[in-house]
Amino acid sequence: MNLSIPTIDCSVQDPLVALAELRQKLSPQGDVVSAAGRQRTISLFGEPLAPRQVVQRICADVRQRGLPAVLEYTEKLDQKVLTAATIRVTAAELAAAHAACDRSFLDTIRKIRENILEFQSRILHEDLSLIRQDGTSRVELRQRYRALRRIGICVPGGAAAYPSTVLMTAVPAKAAGVKEIAVVVPPTEFGGYNASLLATCAEVGVTEVYRIGGAQAVAAMAYGIEGLPRVDKIVGPGNLFVALAKQHVFGEVDIDSIAGPSEVVMLADETANPRFVAADLISQAEHSPGSGVLITWHAPLIEAVRAELTKQLATLPRCDLALTSLNDYGALILARDEAQAVELTDLMAPEHLHISTSDPERLLDQIQNAGAIFLGHMTPVAVGDYFAGPSHVLPTGGTARFANGLCANDFLKRSSVIYYNQDALADAADDIRRIAAVEGLTAHSASVDIRLES
Repeated sequence: MNLSIPTIDCSVQDPLVALAELRQKLSPQGDVVSAAGRQRTISLFGEPLAPRQVVQRICADVRQRGLPAVLEYTEKLDQKVLTAATIRVTAAELAAAHAACDRSFLDTIRKIRENILEFQSRILHEDLSLIRQDGTSRVELRQRYRALRRIGICVPGGAAAYPSTVLMTAVPAKAAGVKEIAVVVPPTEFGGYNASLLATCAEVGVTEVYRIGGAQAVAAMAYGIEGLPRVDKIVGPGNLFVALAKQHVFGEVDIDSIAGPSEVVMLADETANPRFVAADLISQAEHSPGSGVLITWHAPLIEAVRAELTKQLATLPRCDLALTSLNDYGALILARDEAQAVELTDLMAPEHLHISTSDPERLLDQIQNAGAIFLGHMTPVAVGDYFAGPSHVLPTGGTARFANGLCANDFLKRSSVIYYNQDALADAADDIRRIAAVEGLTAHSASVDIRLES
């Protein structure tokens, strides 16, 4: 095992150059595709297309041909022959998976569901109203929220099963009041044929589960196919092809984000335990691809963490995948001081930020950009990934500088409601006329004047 995760010493290197290179590799604009994935592209299309070109072709084909195209890509890309009758998980299959599921696992699912519901319900937007009353002049302004009618969820299933993704997407949607939820998951032993995943869907009340993945699944939900009506919004993580497909269909439907590989930045001082830091770096790297970056101003921590990475990787079943990710997408950064460490962290704008310092609250106040923030030595990222309550669907690739993690409010659409009586309209008329005159939109003024003529 050869751990070659780079060390960046800010006293002798320009960290901005190194971080820019790392960001590019992790961006959905990049080309983080396995060699096997590239070979499948050549086999399918007869030429080495870029990921974005692959997605464009698949989405256009699904839009034109519908279900036959989805079934064809499922057979060629996933080596699974499905039909219109077998693409959807039946109610009997969901019930059987739930009935056969380990009771202690279901107990855990219920605890997590309640944690998520409690948090997501507390942050949910509520209708509000404002009344301006001045004598006989009355204005009523309202903000009204309504849940989306139908949403789609992408659940990965290529290298591992992710019942946690069902929880972290479907439960916030249910907290918002969404009535129809469609889950798409690849037709694999970790996806559409995984008993724990199906049992989780049944436990949280998801009745629509389809055994399709990749760009073809995103296109199917966006455009609608036989047996799978189109949705209003698509959420959930996936590989590069899923991310690019969500970007491609945006406008036909809403999406949550264009997510890249998972990532964590550990902001640590001399009080951080190297064993803990290494474990958190590996936990994101094992997503493969995944990124783990340590930023510290305590020089001895760098080599202590490097030693722990080597030690811990040797004991893990997915050590090869995590090792490759750390070598390709990780870094150990030695900042000049605390101020530079915070500055670099904010520039990274990471999906997960773990502040492992003696006073994390103090540094938290200095951080602007992060998807989810974990405070203190005893709060591993896994708590947020699996249990706490906020969703683990988070902005990646530096987009946390403007994007947010998924929450119940993302499944609401809002409308403003405005009421003016005649006296209120008369009070506002002159100001409306002035703006309309400047913009040259005389019909706007006329629509006011005609109501005030008498």
